[in-house]
Amino acid sequence: MDFQPIERAADAFQRPVSPDRIQAVCRRVFGRDARSAVELGLGAYNSTYRVTVEGRARPVVVRFAPEPAAQFGSERELMRNEYATVPYLAVIAPLMPRVIAADWSHELIGRDYLVQTFLDGVPAPEGLGDYPRAARTTFFRQLGEIARGVHAVRGPAFGPVAGGGHVSWSAAVLASLEDIAADLDRCALDAADVREAAALAAERCAVLDEITEPRLLAGDLWTVNVMIARGAPEPLITGVLDLDRTSWGDPAADWTIRMASARRDERVAFWDAYGEPDPGPAATWRSLIYEVRHLGAVRLERHRLGNHDGVRHSYEAVAKVLSELT
Repeated sequence: MDFQPIERAADAFQRPVSPDRIQAVCRRVFGRDARSAVELGLGAYNSTYRVTVEGRARPVVVRFAPEPAAQFGSERELMRNEYATVPYLAVIAPLMPRVIAADWSHELIGRDYLVQTFLDGVPAPEGLGDYPRAARTTFFRQLGEIARGVHAVRGPAFGPVAGGGHVSWSAAVLASLEDIAADLDRCALDAADVREAAALAAERCAVLDEITEPRLLAGDLWTVNVMIARGAPEPLITGVLDLDRTSWGDPAADWTIRMASARRDERVAFWDAYGEPDPGPAATWRSLIYEVRHLGAVRLERHRLGNHDGVRHSYEAVAKVLSELT
């Protein structure tokens, strides 16, 4: 088998998968050998390979989750969460890879893995640069349509799709903040600012509980998880992938809304399709709590990637948000 891994430091978070394990997966799922496996490097969490299999015209994608011991509590079993979300994502089914097989048994390798169809196109972070900024409004307008469709899906409870659920939105938010704080403790990072935000959220839980209907949040829907058509006259979204951080909650808490709100550039076209956000004081206060939650998760990721300057900057960013909350 032609095997092309990405060379990583010995202590890197993303751990390689050996060629014999990839062969074992292909024999289990397809009853055939793999001819090649090329590691894909866009993501920073799972280990992902484009694999060609004997007798199949098109390649497949095999994604391996991190070893259970390496996963943060706030990111526990994300791949299983993604798999549990598939039945709720019919609204964007034509854009998503199809699951061929899922294996949580750890019989072949001590990690969860998914085998999925391969999406054609170009990763948006690579392809968008081929278009002038004025043309990119088309892309963000499509992203707004996709987010609106996902957020229209109603769920049974608040919290991660595969996580059992909370009866109130405030309980889900507080549990999420505490999970992040506990992970920061585990990494020997100061979590006092995240816990301060949690205390403020608990004091005003009634404002959070104005959100009474759980809606589906994509969790990580932005350019990095979107494919666009190759060589199209304007950017056309052809695929959406890696929706493993899905949850039920307030659509305003979604990472997509945070990123769409971050700058007043071509991304303002997102709101043309999605609809303008709620400008009221309660929604504004909730958005500050959500921002601390986002920044806490970003801090953990930066720590995992060895980005020490980024970790330090996250404390400055949270301090600024806390000054607006108090």
